[in-house]
Amino acid sequence: MNYLLERKKLMTSILVISAPVIMEMALNTMLNVADTLMVSKMIGNDALSAVGIVNSIFFLLIFVFSSFNTGALALISRSYGEKNMDKATAYAGNNLTLNLLIGLVITIAAFAFRKLLFMPYDITETVLQNGYQYYDIVVVGMVFQFASFAFAVMSRGVEDTKTPMYITGFANIFNIVFNYLLIKGVWIFPELGLQGAALATTAARISACMIYIYLFVSGKHQLKIKREYLKLQKNLLKPLWKISLPGAMEQFLMQSSFLIIGIAVTLLDTSSEALFRILISIESTSFMPAVGVSIAAAALVGKSLGEKDVDKASDIGYLSAFMGIAWGFIACLAFWIFPEFILTLFTDEQALIEPGIQTFKFMAINQIFLNTYIILSGALRGAGDTKAVMFYTSLRLWLVFTPGTYLLIRFFNQGVEAVWYAEIASFVIFLIFLVLRFTSRKWAEIEI
Repeated sequence: MNYLLERKKLMTSILVISAPVIMEMALNTMLNVADTLMVSKMIGNDALSAVGIVNSIFFLLIFVFSSFNTGALALISRSYGEKNMDKATAYAGNNLTLNLLIGLVITIAAFAFRKLLFMPYDITETVLQNGYQYYDIVVVGMVFQFASFAFAVMSRGVEDTKTPMYITGFANIFNIVFNYLLIKGVWIFPELGLQGAALATTAARISACMIYIYLFVSGKHQLKIKREYLKLQKNLLKPLWKISLPGAMEQFLMQSSFLIIGIAVTLLDTSSEALFRILISIESTSFMPAVGVSIAAAALVGKSLGEKDVDKASDIGYLSAFMGIAWGFIACLAFWIFPEFILTLFTDEQALIEPGIQTFKFMAINQIFLNTYIILSGALRGAGDTKAVMFYTSLRLWLVFTPGTYLLIRFFNQGVEAVWYAEIASFVIFLIFLVLRFTSRKWAEIEI
């Protein structure tokens, strides 16, 4: 307790920076949750399964190929700590160009290989056709989402966490309003069903990107992007590549793991698939505070190392992890006490609610380990130690989580709860390794 009291000012700094990020992450997740909830309530389970499958494909494509943002955050925040704004802006501009180029290529590839991406899923023809309808529209917004991620990282790297929060808030309000208008055809708007939900999501993402462009090009933000900063430079790309490649590999292994787990869940019936998508949406919302603290920890650790203050960087990691444990306990209690109430926000079907209540017990236990792991990973990434995070996360996913889930569903006749049996086991084991890595301070020796 004395340790916390002595570092009260530092804890306040973490909270001040992370609070807008937490809100932004929560709002960002709500963009997907809003589709899940409104599609579930206004259309049905077949459409809900289709949206869940499309989102799992998109997460694989977007989070793997936008991983240059991991390195960009570390480099921008360290340059900011060194008080070298020209260098910070140069990294930001090169990272934006990379995101735009990669986003364009991935968008074209996503259209070209649509059938191949849906092929692994064991789904009905109705769910497949619904998936195509939703996919063909939301894929248009992919390149804009890549750009928005790059702009958000620019802001966070210089401790401006409010701008992404405001823009994400706007995008969510836009999405929810137009979901309502276009799904059922309210007022002058046509009734488009699932395609309406897709149009609302895509338009929201494009609008958010346009706001970012205006702020960063007009000079309204402290990092003004000029044409010369957008030209790719070898001396900037080399450290970006060095730090970001392990992050890209980690994201590929993580998102492909969830893709395979989603495929394993389709071995069950459509109701189980719909329940799985609802539970994933709920859990994604629950750990958003941890993601926010993780991003703040990454920025502050990077800045502290730029200031040559290793002790401060270490304290930021420990204090952030403590916040993760505290939030994990709060989320655990909420999941344990109010499972039925939370589930009824997403569905009225008793066939989904009853098995969901049992699975909530395991989701509750998982919260403590999950939130702590997310935050410590962020602190290590901020120090540029992306290789260690990739190594431990890869082992966690592919030695325990993914095979464990598949075996429990395929050979032990377990339902959706199998996902959380395996996930708890994976976090319990590999959180120990992550803690040992951070306490070793080897990350302070990394040159970037």
